[in-house]
Amino acid sequence: MRTALYPGTFDPVTRGHLDIIRRATVLADELVIGVAINRDKGPLFSLEERVAMIESETRSISEETECPIRVHPFDNLLIDCARDAGAQIIVRGLRAVADFEYEYQMVGMNRVLDDTIETVFLMAEAEHQAIASRLVKEIARLGGDVTSFVPKRVEAALRAKFSG
Repeated sequence: MRTALYPGTFDPVTRGHLDIIRRATVLADELVIGVAINRDKGPLFSLEERVAMIESETRSISEETECPIRVHPFDNLLIDCARDAGAQIIVRGLRAVADFEYEYQMVGMNRVLDDTIETVFLMAEAEHQAIASRLVKEIARLGGDVTSFVPKRVEAALRAKFSG
């Protein structure tokens, strides 16, 4: 059984993330979404909220693709998270050339740490390439319309965070 890990902070989960998740389901028999605790980033949503959003938004993807999806919070090295999840593949989404430079370095380091785990890059679809969680939060904070960037439940959660 091939298990793939798609890691990120997912603060919040966007349509771009969901596109990568859907496409990653064809690469493995099981997909694990690694939700980074990452206290250094000071996430808007708690770990529990991010996990719940991802579970809710990926349920239909799992049913449609018949690929089990589970969520795995982590606060350690990515390579250790992959091992903990039993993953042989790490899936990374790329939006731009700048993403590739950083990810290329990460792959090199991860290969030294464990050369049995492969990294696969998926390019974001053109309509999702501009979507970044950081920008989505800023637009929502300033009262802008984020419906093109996030699912309805995530939009409602953002409005709730910024309304009070």
